[in-house]
Amino acid sequence: MKESIVVGYDGSDQSRLALRWAAAQAVLEERTLHVVLGWIWPLLTHDLGPVEGIADSGIKHAAEAVLSEGEIEANRLAPGLDVKTSLISGVPSEVLARTSQDAHLVTVGSRGLGGFLGLLVGSVSLKLATTAHCPVAVVRAKEASTGPVLIGVDGSPKSETALDDAIALAALWRAPLKIMHVRDDVRLFGRNHSYPGSDVLAMQILSAAVLRARAAVPDLEIEPALVTGHSVPGTILNAAASARIVVVGETGQGKFIGAVGSTAQAILHHAKGNILISRHPGN
Repeated sequence: MKESIVVGYDGSDQSRLALRWAAAQAVLEERTLHVVLGWIWPLLTHDLGPVEGIADSGIKHAAEAVLSEGEIEANRLAPGLDVKTSLISGVPSEVLARTSQDAHLVTVGSRGLGGFLGLLVGSVSLKLATTAHCPVAVVRAKEASTGPVLIGVDGSPKSETALDDAIALAALWRAPLKIMHVRDDVRLFGRNHSYPGSDVLAMQILSAAVLRARAAVPDLEIEPALVTGHSVPGTILNAAASARIVVVGETGQGKFIGAVGSTAQAILHHAKGNILISRHPGN
């Protein structure tokens, strides 16, 4: 059973936000918090130890101090929480991907220090979107919003899996669930047109998602939204401004296996709030 919530920590402000979010989530789900620092220096040099005659010096000591700081902060945020730490050499995105094999969830900040100890930059979340073995939370907001959990659905199998993750979060947080389907419009001579049957298909996709959510959690507050827009990610991003978190599938209706869907990629790059990337490679 996958028990731990992993958080990538490098001492940056963004990784502290991720740590705070992950600790709170671990408490709610009664899981272990695993604080991981992936550092690149062992790949570059063997001179990691202390400088002769200078106490508490050396690159390895600095990395251990950052990790210890993360452990202390986690214990302060959630006294009694089971916290473990790991200092692992390697490129952080690869370290976190490997660690995710035994995790329930991986949490990262949107960016980090950039090339010294952690290298937790924005590319890490994008890389994890295609390599993690579990869902990935990208934390950007300083404070949790009181808005809904937002999920965009398109009727694909990955969309259904992402919906299940959104349902679970909304139920856990006792938050409303906003289920959105964006129907593409076709613009001809400045006017919106729909292809035959598009209205029926859109309602079927949205209704099926609502039924799935009600079956899973009968008392969940659900807000269905059928929206027409010429940009699916742009429409979802507009709605995400008032959401507590936006949940996206790793891919949508695209045909390239292992690629991040265009909608997920756009949301990763442009959303100002928190994001959950639904990653379930075995499904």
